[in-house]
Amino acid sequence: MSVIHPTAIVEDGAQIGEGTEIGPYAFVGGHVTLGDGVRLFHHASVVGETRLGAGCEIHPFAHIGGDPQILGLKAGPARTEIGENCIFREHSTVHGGSANGRGATRIGSECFFMVGTHIGHDGLVGNRCVLANNAIVAGHVTLGEQVWLGGHTAIHQFVRIGDHGFVGGGAILVDDVVPFGSAVGNHAELAGVNVNGLKRRGFSRSDMAEIRKVYAELFEGEGTFAGRLQDMQARHAHRPLARQILDFAAAEAKRPLCRPRPRR
Repeated sequence: MSVIHPTAIVEDGAQIGEGTEIGPYAFVGGHVTLGDGVRLFHHASVVGETRLGAGCEIHPFAHIGGDPQILGLKAGPARTEIGENCIFREHSTVHGGSANGRGATRIGSECFFMVGTHIGHDGLVGNRCVLANNAIVAGHVTLGEQVWLGGHTAIHQFVRIGDHGFVGGGAILVDDVVPFGSAVGNHAELAGVNVNGLKRRGFSRSDMAEIRKVYAELFEGEGTFAGRLQDMQARHAHRPLARQILDFAAAEAKRPLCRPRPRR
């Protein structure tokens, strides 16, 4: 049985799952679907053509599914798709997809968005991502699985961050970060492998040794970057972790990669 506070507004057409709680002065738009056990705290709002998976929590003054921040935006409900058990803390925002973009903003399951975080229009966010306070992500950004963003990070539009990537607090990131990478600074540079994150997630020593070796060879080896990448793709085709890094680097040839600071 769902519990809806008498001061909440739930528009006609909204689909409410079993065991959902909608608190005082919360707002649910008419194109919204809330999964079972979703909790909207007081003054939370979910709008647009938005689907929230089971067990999600929307804390006070968070706003999910709003229109993209685009000049000359075409009319029509913004689409947002969110998996299960995501937490959106106070004042976090998620904007839906645009007609001239991916058409929807998609977020995986078990993500944690801390106070004041923002996901821009047409974003893709993998499972178990964590954004610390006031991390902001522009439109068309792709975050892989278990990406962590430190507080007050700013991610430029169209940036890709690979699986298990980490961006340090206060960083401004304008280039792509390969899987397992750690980026810090303004503008952010590649600081190495996300060792602490990989340890917490159960990667073995041999796994991390393989990742470190690929990093060193790709970013610090002899010859041109393009030449090294092509050669490594052939030699490491049978190694899944190495291939994950190399395939990411090769997938968007026009996108700049975040790289280590040149050695003097």
